[in-house]
Amino acid sequence: MTIELSVEQAGDIDVIAINGRVDSRTAPEMGDCLSHQIDQGSLYLVINFSLVDYMSSAGLRELVSALKRVKSAGGDIRLCCVPPRVNEVLELSGLSSIFYVFEDQSSALESFLA
Repeated sequence: MTIELSVEQAGDIDVIAINGRVDSRTAPEMGDCLSHQIDQGSLYLVINFSLVDYMSSAGLRELVSALKRVKSAGGDIRLCCVPPRVNEVLELSGLSSIFYVFEDQSSALESFLA
């Protein structure tokens, strides 16, 4: 099982859509995508989870690693369209307090403009 990752530009913000299960096998792929965007100078990322049905601790580690990198450079990451199962993992791990989570992509994008 693999995941699909797509990146779109919305002004200075990169929107990364993930499709599939983020587990110990696929999390490095997600991490590589996030790292690539950050290496290209992207400091403002919106990650769309609408098509993610599962996320393991390996996926959470990749998210935290990316967040640390962008924050140290003055950027931030917003999460959007997080399904209940994935949101539960964020809450149980305590990460819902360090990530801004939005119901839809447009709200996440607008939060960077506020």
